Amino acid sequence: MADTGGGAQLITAEAPTADATRGTVVWWQRHNGRWRQAGSAPARFGSGGLTEGTTRVQGTSTTPTGLYDLPFAFGTEVAPPGTAMPYRRVGPDSWWCEDNASASYNRWVDPRPADCAAAESERLADHPVQYGRALVTGFNYDRPVHGRGAGIFLHVNGKGATAGCVSVPAGAMARILSWLRPSTHPHLALGTAYGPTALTRY
Repeated sequence: MADTGGGAQLITAEAPTADATRGTVVWWQRHNGRWRQAGSAPARFGSGGLTEGTTRVQGTSTTPTGLYDLPFAFGTEVAPPGTAMPYRRVGPDSWWCEDNASASYNRWVDPRPADCAAAESERLADHPVQYGRALVTGFNYDRPVHGRGAGIFLHVNGKGATAGCVSVPAGAMARILSWLRPSTHPHLALGTAYGPTALTRY
């Protein structure tokens, strides 16, 4: 890869092609300058496939490719044993604001502010399976570009492809959260096996 984020832990999520909705998530630990696989799981991607993160358009159900940090974890369930990442428990008024007109665009809000329309946002408690445990990705997070997309997570599998997130089985999600250490500056790399959105480009 061109860049691994400079840390000692990395999660890769790779699809075979840009129009694929399934692939593989692998988590890696750097030791003595070498990356070693710490675990892997089958993954699901957006129903619209994958697309370059810097030009993604909201509402396309595409998973944004790129290299992202991992700001915090959250869930409707308690954090798995050993979790060191900052972990927020989902409550009845926990929302992810996806309203392009809101000052809280692409942010966790609890409660939902008046300028963040419910119809344009996601009440996290409404998805107790998928958001049983999840990681926020840094896609469009530090300086959100309105219209690019909001609420891109690594979360537990639902019934099929996602709306743009990456999902894995519940057991894998628990293992990832127990393994991650904020002190290692972990990142998530999303990409395809080859082509303009190849994982190795990021």
